[in-house]
Parts: sequence; C-alpha cells; structure tokens
Amino acid sequence: MKKIRILHVAQAAGGVDRYIRMLLKYLDKEKFENILVCSQDFHAEDYRGLIGYFEQIEMTRAIGGNDLKAIKEVRTLIKKYNPDIVYAHSSKAGAIARVADIGLKNHCLYNPHGWAFNMRCSAKKKAIYTAIEKIAAPFCDKIICISDAEKQSALDKKICREDKLQVIFNGVDIESYEGGVHGEIKREELGIPEDAFVAGMVGRISPQKAPDVFVRMAKQVKDKVPKAHFIIVGNGNQENEIRKYAMDNGFSDSLHITGWVDNPMSYVELFDVACLLSRWEGFGLALPEYMMAGKPIVASRVDAIPNIIRDGENGLLVEVDDAVGASEAVLRIYREDGLRNRLVAQGIEEIGRAHV
Repeated sequence: MKKIRILHVAQAAGGVDRYIRMLLKYLDKEKFENILVCSQDFHAEDYRGLIGYFEQIEMTRAIGGNDLKAIKEVRTLIKKYNPDIVYAHSSKAGAIARVADIGLKNHCLYNPHGWAFNMRCSAKKKAIYTAIEKIAAPFCDKIICISDAEKQSALDKKICREDKLQVIFNGVDIESYEGGVHGEIKREELGIPEDAFVAGMVGRISPQKAPDVFVRMAKQVKDKVPKAHFIIVGNGNQENEIRKYAMDNGFSDSLHITGWVDNPMSYVELFDVACLLSRWEGFGLALPEYMMAGKPIVASRVDAIPNIIRDGENGLLVEVDDAVGASEAVLRIYREDGLRNRLVAQGIEEIGRAHV
C-alpha cells in the first residue's frame, strides 16, 4: 500500500516542536511518511526515527525581506518531495507554506497554534496579521484550531468560512510520561533545599509567556515565604532582564533558569506550584502536562486558558499582568492543603478521563 506523504512546515519551536514530535510519534508509520521543513530553531537529533527527511531553511518569526526566499525554498521542496498533504504549523510557516503551495496538486492543512493577531502588539501589527490570515485562508483546505477560543477568534475576525475551521485539541503524551523515568533531576542539582517551596513555569522567556510577571510574583512570594525557590524551564530573549530583576531584588540565588531542555517534565516534577501567566495563549500545552504531573496550577485568565482551567476547580485563574494576584494565588496553595489537594485531584481525574 502506498504511504500517504505529509510534508510539515514549521517555524516556531517550543510548544510547536513538542506538538509535532508527539504527532509524529503516534502517526501510523505503515500508513504515513513524514518530512519536516523547519527553521534553524529545530534540532535534527530530536526527530531521528520519526521522519524520513529533515530540511532546514531560514525562517524568522518577524515579517521581513527573507520571506520571499523562504517561500521559494519551500516551494522547491514541495516539488521535490511531491507530498499528498502539506501541513503548516504556526502563523509564519502557515503564510509561507500556503503561498508556496499555490497551484500545486496536494491537500493543504494549517494550524496557527495561536493566532498572531491575538498577540499583544500594536493595532497596526494586529491589522497586518489579520489581513495576512484572510488573504492566505483560501489557499488551504482546512484550518486546525487548537481550542474553541481559537475558532471563535477566527470567526470574530472573519478569517474564513466556519466550515473551513476544525477544532482539534492538543494532546499530551500520557503513555510516555507514565512509562518514563521519573526523578531524573534532583533539587540538590539546582541548589534547592529539599524543604523549599518551589513555584515554576515552563515556557519561552519572551513577552508572550510573561516571565517578567512570574519574577514579580516570585519577589512577593519570597517576601512571605523565605524558603521559596523559583524555576523557569526555557530560554529566550528576556533572560538577562529576568536575571537582573532577581539580582536587583535580592533573590537571584533562589531563581533557577534551566535554558532549553528536551524533557521539561523532569523539572516540572520539582514544582510545588506550576504557573502559566501568559499574555495570550492558543492552547497552553503546559497546562495538561502540569495536571498529568499532579501539580496545582495558577494561570492567567486569557484566550483558551479558561477552557482548560476552571477557577477554583482544577486550578486558580488570575488576570493578565497581575503579579499581585498571581502571588496571592500561589500563597493560597502554599497555605491551604485542602485547596491544593482538591486542585490536583481534579486535574488528575480529567487527564485520566481523556486517556480512556
């Protein structure tokens, strides 16, 4: 039987990278052959055994003069591999791949993994991103929305007809986590005492994930709980700013930044409270992963997050950019054992239902 050939085009790493690897892991290799065309942010070794071909081209998040070159290179690769399906991941790769695929005989899918026009940016940029999505929408067969909120955003902006939008929630790799090695990372390796109270976050150290709000929250928690420590699992262009804030406010010894790691769950296991304080969020893959690890959650009330976190039931919600509210939520979990246990139990129950 001839395999269905899928050519994936991806620009943004981080959560998109993890999503693609999990998708490839569970696609039937007897039925599908996969090719990845990606930016320099991806690592070939992470895809060994998952794909037949790995191609890297220069693609950047920002709109720029290099985009025409990227379109030509992607079109050349589509012609070279002649896929049955082109699957574009993230807004930038979505625009490039859909334009590159015009007139070629295949099916085209697009998953923005969070609309660019929902980012916190100027009105002019929002208008540009919205216009790009409207122009490119006719050049694909389906647009995959990773939450109901994502679909509603597309309808509100009149991006395309409703029948072109398909909601498919992100998944988490429960089997891999349950069957994996736990306790790989010890607190002592990071210089964290065993009796410390640890709040952490997983995400890029960039404006979307609000690491600045996380460290302002950390300062207020540290003032109330001297034994508190804080972990940021990720890297990004705000790292120096975040470290400076901790230094200036006297808790740099209690802030631990891991840099990019292949298995963030090893660090999540060290958390007593898990945070996702994003300013915008298409889905928030970290949230079900936090639940899977049995961690109480504090998250921002924005975009798709309230679809996953119900305030007071399986997590606590705070307003965007509210470091005071976030610190109060973290301290509630620290002080109230009953609340903490209830949030964790509900999260684990929901992950279990999804796994059935």
